[in-house]
Amino acid sequence: MSLPPAPSPSVLYRTGAFCARHPVWVIAGWLLVLAAAFAGRQAVGATFGDEVTLPGSQVSTGADLLKRSDPAAGAPSGKIVFHVGSGKVSDREAGLAKTLDRLKGLPHVTAVAAPVTSTDGATAYTAVSFDRKLKSLGHAYTERLDEATAPARDAGIGVGYGGDLHEIVRAPANDAASEAIGISAALIVLLLAFGSVAAALMPLVTALISVGVGLGVVGIVAGTLTFATSAPTLATMIGLGVGIDYALFLITRFRQYLIDGHDPETAVGRTTAVSGKAVLVAAVTVAVALLSLYACGLTMIGRLGLAATIAVVVTAVAALTLVPASMGLVGRRIDVLRVRRRPVAESSGDRDGWHRYARLVARRPWTFFTAGFALVALCAVPLFSMRLGHIDDGADPAGSTTRHAYDWMADAGGPGFGPGANGPFTLVVDLDRATVSADRVAGLLTDGLTKTEGVAHVTSPRPSRDGKVLVATVVPATGPQSAGTGTLFATLTDHTLPATLKGTGATGHLTGSTAGQLEFRDTVTERLPLIIGIVLVAAFVLLALVFRSLVIPLKAVVLNLLTTGASYGVLVAVFQWGWGDGLLGMGEPVPIESYVPMMMFAIVFGLSMDYEIFLLSRIAEEWHATHDNERAVGTGLSLTGRVITCAALIMTAVFLSFTGSPAVVVKMLALGLAISVVLDATVVRLVLVPSLMFLMGRANWWLPRRLDRRMPHLTV
Repeated sequence: MSLPPAPSPSVLYRTGAFCARHPVWVIAGWLLVLAAAFAGRQAVGATFGDEVTLPGSQVSTGADLLKRSDPAAGAPSGKIVFHVGSGKVSDREAGLAKTLDRLKGLPHVTAVAAPVTSTDGATAYTAVSFDRKLKSLGHAYTERLDEATAPARDAGIGVGYGGDLHEIVRAPANDAASEAIGISAALIVLLLAFGSVAAALMPLVTALISVGVGLGVVGIVAGTLTFATSAPTLATMIGLGVGIDYALFLITRFRQYLIDGHDPETAVGRTTAVSGKAVLVAAVTVAVALLSLYACGLTMIGRLGLAATIAVVVTAVAALTLVPASMGLVGRRIDVLRVRRRPVAESSGDRDGWHRYARLVARRPWTFFTAGFALVALCAVPLFSMRLGHIDDGADPAGSTTRHAYDWMADAGGPGFGPGANGPFTLVVDLDRATVSADRVAGLLTDGLTKTEGVAHVTSPRPSRDGKVLVATVVPATGPQSAGTGTLFATLTDHTLPATLKGTGATGHLTGSTAGQLEFRDTVTERLPLIIGIVLVAAFVLLALVFRSLVIPLKAVVLNLLTTGASYGVLVAVFQWGWGDGLLGMGEPVPIESYVPMMMFAIVFGLSMDYEIFLLSRIAEEWHATHDNERAVGTGLSLTGRVITCAALIMTAVFLSFTGSPAVVVKMLALGLAISVVLDATVVRLVLVPSLMFLMGRANWWLPRRLDRRMPHLTV
């Protein structure tokens, strides 16, 4: 048979052909890079932490005032909670006293406060202050705490670690089991999709190598920048998902070229030149979406996006070099160890199931569009009751020391106890410009705060050592993640404190962990529209340049917004409404972690653009060749429907495997991303997109001539 002439040797074509000719050297080079990345990670000492800072905010201002006036009061601290099932803690005084003495002798402990006891005497707690940030002490410090509190346990007293001590006590999330499950599920899908062991292993092995390099680079960068603790897990999830997907798209086209009669080197070059360009554009789209998180001005979120971007960039480079080298090494032996008779490539002929499905959609576009839109809209309904917040220790596994401390404090009665004692506010009042006495200010504060609805207890405001500030503790009537605590925070900052201190010249600031989380939530909510706007505009411009149309990018951004809204809705139903508590190992319903929607929007939008680009690139190829819209849409759908479905199954399996993570935030991100991929790759990409394109006809490709002449030309 005669074959069409090879495309002109573009940079990507030459890159693919080179890797195919020298596969051993390219693969060896990647293995060396992998070893170097992990060695570099170990050498620099990667640092991960979840500290949130908002310079200039009231929480930050209050903390700075307290630190300057009374460094001891502003030192890092945590609570150790003691509880007995019957009787009183004081009945076991000897064990408690010995524990307090041992705590005072621990390294980095600067003070141990006298125990505060509940009304019934069954619960008590002591505040332990440290000379450095708790996170820096590491999880190994838990053993020292256990040794120090052993006398209390030996005396029959239960011991729990509360407050910020969870930064020490909680073991670093070990998601190795989740990764193994995800990889195993991906292998099964790949075997079913490709029909041979060699073809199935290739995407998996190349993705694992690229993810390993990406994690090593993230660790090296973490030696300079502090990433959030969930950054490595996020990078692994995204890297594995897109890495397998990119390889899947490339290998599928490579097999098609082999079936068409091309020699392996030419097939690799063509694949890299054509599908490789789609991979490149898709990776750039994901990276732009993730890096846009920096626009919110919140360092922690921006760096989460950076960690995921590093994984995506490394994966894309591997797709354009390591995957071609693997294809060149395997060549026509790609179907070795078959598990099915006929290999799966891009097309099985004009009469295969996907062609028949495309013709069905073309005949009834309104029916398919209405059904698809209704399903996505139904999933999005819970979105309108979304409540952002911070997940507190009450969501920790039952039986953990942090959960014990939380429950004991919440169930006990008396000043300093109750649900709000797990997340009190620290009130710092600046007296620098006060026009009345400190006693007068203290009296006004006590009166105003005790009359505020939602306040369970207020300590008497006390002056700092230098007398420049007053300090008090405000205990809410509700727990840290409760909506009532958020309402109280807004009431105190917007109404109670300004009204109480009016005319005194003093200014009040709420600080502490709970106040910081609530202020962070409010800041994220305020800046989310900015991130959405940036991502939408960037995606619209990129797609308009690539596909020479204004209608296609507009449709893409609207449908992607629908996908994101639907995934948000599912998260609300599962986590906030509690529909998935049993399945996900959750003890109680929780709010949506404040930064999860922002992270999800960037990731979901980027990943959904992957499928959009892979589908539209094939439609555009046929459109430019025939200018027949119905044929272009039908052909593009039939050529990519199978591979998009397989890719979605793989990515969904990878994401769902991480719902077994002990970290609730990782569970949220994993489930949200899995739901979004399922909806996007099935309902949106295979139902809504083709039905809309059939309905719009030639209008899909509308672009004003004047604009067309001025726009730079990019192709996929």
